[in-house]
Amino acid sequence: MSAHASTAQAERSQPVHIGDHLREWRQRRRMSQLDLAGEAEISARHLSFVETGRAAPSRDMVLRLAERLDVPLRERNVLLVAAGFAPAFPQRPLEDPALKSARQAIDLVLKAHEPNPALAYDRHWNLVSANRMVAPLLEGITERLLGQPFNVLRLAFHPEGLAPRTVNLAEWCAHLLERLHRQCEATADPELIKLYHDLKSYPIPARSAPLSSDAVAIPFKLRHDGEILSFFSTTMVFGTPVDITLSELALETFFPADERTAERLKQMAAAMS
Repeated sequence: MSAHASTAQAERSQPVHIGDHLREWRQRRRMSQLDLAGEAEISARHLSFVETGRAAPSRDMVLRLAERLDVPLRERNVLLVAAGFAPAFPQRPLEDPALKSARQAIDLVLKAHEPNPALAYDRHWNLVSANRMVAPLLEGITERLLGQPFNVLRLAFHPEGLAPRTVNLAEWCAHLLERLHRQCEATADPELIKLYHDLKSYPIPARSAPLSSDAVAIPFKLRHDGEILSFFSTTMVFGTPVDITLSELALETFFPADERTAERLKQMAAAMS
């Protein structure tokens, strides 16, 4: 499903019956009724009855189908409510005492990654937290773009943000757009779809050449204090969350892609200490 199709789908009136929801998620995952029924160990006939409203699924069946369809936890609650059941997955703020250990784990990962930059963001790419190595890379950017919480992707694309400082802007932004597009298809989140179209409107040049065959990752090359820092990044998520907030949280950790960047980051960290 394209982002355009996802947008059109999100703009339609929302399904009011559990069968409508299930059908949309099944079609989004490009699964036939037979495929999904086999995965969920139910008959295709019964699944058809559920989708058309001729049969009411149990709570366990809703959760089983949602799991096989890889439905985000937030939307699993929507399915449950549409089927007449209470939501199963809580959504707590990170400051909630129940998430104290998770919050400590996030802080530990961010701190341990120094002197390399690392940050955490929510499902819409709004900054949640960052280690101290991120701030120096954002020096000089207008405060208007750094209000809390600021959007990490908008900052990367904005002409008053990181865009003028990004050496390989076309390549890096194309990579980010591809990631966001995959999220739009996976979640059908209207806010993400809007963000995708907003970012495509920024004046980003097209990629001029394919990635080098000897490259191991798409780098992020940033001008900083008259030199070029080069990074590659990894993304971490919580492995077995049952809380919506944790399930939607991602940690992005940046590593130096060359020795010069590694040495410069060490010098920056020492100066900050």
